[in-house]
Amino acid sequence: MLLAKFAEVLKARRFGRKKIMARKVPIGVLLSGGGTNLQAIIDAIAAHKLDAKIELVLSNKADAFGLTRARNHGIATEILDHKAYPSREAFDQAVVDLLRGHGVELVVLAGFMRLLSPVFIKAYSNRIMNIHPALLPSFPGLHVQKKALDHGVRFAGCTVHFVNEECDEGPIIIQAVVPVFPDDSEDSLAARILTQEHQIYPRAIQLYAEGRLHVSGRRVLVDGLNKDEGAVLVQPPLQS
Repeated sequence: MLLAKFAEVLKARRFGRKKIMARKVPIGVLLSGGGTNLQAIIDAIAAHKLDAKIELVLSNKADAFGLTRARNHGIATEILDHKAYPSREAFDQAVVDLLRGHGVELVVLAGFMRLLSPVFIKAYSNRIMNIHPALLPSFPGLHVQKKALDHGVRFAGCTVHFVNEECDEGPIIIQAVVPVFPDDSEDSLAARILTQEHQIYPRAIQLYAEGRLHVSGRRVLVDGLNKDEGAVLVQPPLQS
């Protein structure tokens, strides 16, 4: 047993990986719609690229297609209609109770169209992730592709961040950048960003599973982060 473990450690060192330290973190996914980011997480787990287990998928919308995605993979689902609760805090407490009942450690928001109250934030402090289809802190809130195009930015993208009590203000974990082209529409830009969302959300969860994320004020420090001082993006390109 010890020899086998030693061989694993040597293999991890040889390929420069820290995955040997990862564990299957129990996650709960909250959504209100189609659940494409849920599907990306499911696929990453199936491909052994993500050390996590989805313990529960919860929605405030009974017709959310994300619930169907979860059921197709044998994942437990729950529906809680927020309109059935007297306050945001009461609804959030019910959600927290369900998540705890399923042993959820990390909460993953995947198109959950609800602002979380302090009841929820305090229960899972620095253990709630959200993905936003813009390069925060630019363009928080809704209709972000329209905002980006109206502002004339050269780059757009997406952000995974920890959730705090301010909307789209939590510490940033990972971001992906895409170019904005002159002929882009909201839909074409959104589609290009969504492709990157499906890449970076599983990656953010994996970094958490490996114990490599540490919140320090507004910053999220990542252990073992490679540093490429020559990396640069230019749009329009320097030569075209």
